[in-house]
Amino acid sequence: MVKLTRKVVGLAAAGLMTVSMAAQAVDMSAAQKKQIQDVVRDYLIQNPDVIIQSLQGYQQKQMDQAKKTIQKTQDTSPQYADALFHQANDAMAGNPQGKITVVEFFDYQCPHCIDMTPVIDGLIKNNPNVRIVFKEFPIRGPVSEVASRAALAAKEQGKYFEFHKGLMQSKQEPLTEEAIYTIAKTVGLDVDKLKAAMKSATVDQQLKANYRLAQQLELIGTPAFFIAKSSVSKTSPSTAIVFLPGQVDAAQMNQAIDKVSK
Repeated sequence: MVKLTRKVVGLAAAGLMTVSMAAQAVDMSAAQKKQIQDVVRDYLIQNPDVIIQSLQGYQQKQMDQAKKTIQKTQDTSPQYADALFHQANDAMAGNPQGKITVVEFFDYQCPHCIDMTPVIDGLIKNNPNVRIVFKEFPIRGPVSEVASRAALAAKEQGKYFEFHKGLMQSKQEPLTEEAIYTIAKTVGLDVDKLKAAMKSATVDQQLKANYRLAQQLELIGTPAFFIAKSSVSKTSPSTAIVFLPGQVDAAQMNQAIDKVSK
């Protein structure tokens, strides 16, 4: 019993398993389980730095894994250049003929995506050579999907970007279906036509294509940006693509644009 207790203490202190997991691993009486729990509890109370070290180790592993995933996305992005930059029916803003394209994966309920809205607006206003491609990627629940469907459906009425900005700038927290349709009316959309278009095969296919592409790229959250010359394609591997995961400021965005412009 002493050997088992020491083993469990060591494993718990190292953050490798919990006491309950250890208790399930062997046939123990209630008294034996309690003895182990008491030993581990006393050990951790007397050595709180073990918990801190364990958490730090876990956080470092998570960071290392995230870095590997980000690098993998960067490395594999040229394989998906056509789907990223030239997918049919993608919503766009800025200069349709711009020589530089910025692709954004986003969710209308993502606070970091919302914070990026003025950066994107500033980019459009200050750089007439930039084309923005919006990839609806609703990953924050049913309301996010309703918002994305409504936005894609708004394309039929020629008001995607106005509606997109309205959703991003909404003061309603959390976003609701009622607020989505109120914003639609505010920007001049016919809500009945909008609701019908939201159920269309075109909207279904667009969302499925975006989900599939995000999965292929192993995106771990929103926002996510891919920046390249608009002429980029799968057959032009020498053309640089810059991947920016997460929220960035205007300076970082412009730095990436300058990099791919060369």
